[in-house]
Amino acid sequence: MQKNTVIGFVLIGAILIGFSWYNSWSYKKQAKELALKDSLARVEALTNPRIADSIRLADSIKNSVYTGQTKDTSVIASVSKDSTVAAANKAEGPAYTDTLLERASKGVEELCTLENNKLKIDFSTKGAQVHKVLVKKYVTYDSAALYLVKEKYSHMSLVFFADQRINTEDFNFTKTAQSDTSVTFRLNFRDGAYLDYVYTLPHDSYLLGYKIIAHGMNKIVPRNESQLELDWNLKVSRFERGYDNEKNYSTVNYKFPNDKSVENLGMRKGDSDKKIPTRVQWVAFHQQFFSAIMMADNSFASGNLAYKFFPKEDPQKSLFDCSAHMQLEYAGGEDVTIPMHIYFGPNLYKELKSYGYGFEKVIFLGKNIIGWINRVVIINFFDFLRRFISSYGIIILIMTILLKLVLYPLTFKSYMSSAKMRVLKPEIDKINKKYPRKEDAMKKQQETMALYSKTGVSMMGGCLPMLLQIPILFAMFRFFPVSFELRQHSFLWASDLSGYDSIWNFGTNIPLYGNHVSLFALLMAVSMYFYSKMNMDQMPDSSQMPGMKGMQLYFMPIFMLVLCNNFSAGLSYYYMLTNLLTILQTWIIRKYFVDEKKLYEQLKAKAASAKTAKKSKFRERLDQMIKEQEKAQREQIKRR
Repeated sequence: MQKNTVIGFVLIGAILIGFSWYNSWSYKKQAKELALKDSLARVEALTNPRIADSIRLADSIKNSVYTGQTKDTSVIASVSKDSTVAAANKAEGPAYTDTLLERASKGVEELCTLENNKLKIDFSTKGAQVHKVLVKKYVTYDSAALYLVKEKYSHMSLVFFADQRINTEDFNFTKTAQSDTSVTFRLNFRDGAYLDYVYTLPHDSYLLGYKIIAHGMNKIVPRNESQLELDWNLKVSRFERGYDNEKNYSTVNYKFPNDKSVENLGMRKGDSDKKIPTRVQWVAFHQQFFSAIMMADNSFASGNLAYKFFPKEDPQKSLFDCSAHMQLEYAGGEDVTIPMHIYFGPNLYKELKSYGYGFEKVIFLGKNIIGWINRVVIINFFDFLRRFISSYGIIILIMTILLKLVLYPLTFKSYMSSAKMRVLKPEIDKINKKYPRKEDAMKKQQETMALYSKTGVSMMGGCLPMLLQIPILFAMFRFFPVSFELRQHSFLWASDLSGYDSIWNFGTNIPLYGNHVSLFALLMAVSMYFYSKMNMDQMPDSSQMPGMKGMQLYFMPIFMLVLCNNFSAGLSYYYMLTNLLTILQTWIIRKYFVDEKKLYEQLKAKAASAKTAKKSKFRERLDQMIKEQEKAQREQIKRR
């Protein structure tokens, strides 16, 4: 290596080392200066409470690094710097150029209340927003008062620009009027302008009227400001016993204007967010059995929605955190009114429907025929029976019995199809002996089909009636987990038919199964096993596909046991009743309505009379196809 090259590498190394040392020294110097500024700001905070909030914000974000909530250490320096600068700015002079706003920012928070027979709502002058919401007549799973909105769990503010960025949550409004049903809050601006929030709670209603009135704000808000930003954040607590079940049926819903359907951010997710660029009529923070729904009478212009679930072990027993950042159209002018409504209450289908805004669509009862069965048949049937019967377990029993009676013709037809195939087993055995070779499989199939055709037996005769019952089974699967009517109603050992029933909590969580044993789910699986076994015994071996017997007899009961262990007890109870009644119904039909010996003679007589009957076009095409396949097989054998 040449001498000049060596010298060059040495110089480059020296430069790099020197540069690194300088950066390290400079960083330590800046850190010391920053620490000094923070210390000065903290000392000043002791005598100037106006800047304490900024210091606490910096501390909370710093602490989040050590608790694992954020890994970006640059945030610390940024927030510390911003808080220090903000502290210095506030120390030098007022935070707001409008003296009325400056005065409102220093006001003392006060609370007031509106109450009817369904809700008790506390309002705070800090941001003129909802502070707490008690839903009367209902309690949580542990018998505590049900606060749909808890203190400091909700934040709602209007954000806009008026010489500087204004967030209404930073100001104490003045309560200017209150009656038994309404309260008005006002935030004054310069030049006689003001912003009024008017809340109205009618008697016997869960729907809170919310009106924003802007007077003279055209002097304050720039002319090019065509939208106001409404921010709403709500942390929803856990109200039900089963965390997984409650989580699976909670989400954020929203509805487009003039649209019958309702959209959501998805269910069974850890978190989700979505930007909506078009108009939105209302937004719902939807827990399994309760909802907080905000509606703009003239629709929101657009918005951003999000939610995030808390872990099961959350010490505050919070379920999920929801947020809606919506845009409200602002036309300007001397007097502008923006009418809105907020629903705080239970997910009762008919209660939600009574308001006429499509709120009932937050209850996911299924689509198409499944949704129709739930909305038109099941809900009305439940409402009718509960006028006379207080036990929902008895109501489910009566409903199951009536459904089985209505479906009896299909059940009877399905049984008769299976019985015909069963009594024809001796004839099928004769055909199998006649064509024992594999090469004669087509002939065996042809003759078997001919026998079924002559006797009027359909291979699908037993399946089609059962398929027609599937929509009802799916409708029940949708109905029970979201049925508010079942909530906290007990039956036998189940304390709450809307949640799982447990006879043994063994502590250790088994994946997919849980940490408890649901007796209704266990009984349902046992009844399903015996029902499957009865079906297997009635079906001829020739009609059963290989491997299906084990799957139907063992796999499905075990699968349903695991699936239903954490589902509502009402659902498992209904499936158990369905299996037991089907077993009883099948036994009665077999014992008193069908004589298999007589049926066999009838089928033989029918087959004899059908010998000279004209073949159907389908049968002619099938015979022709079989002949062509046999011819192809013979030619293939000759070539060998």
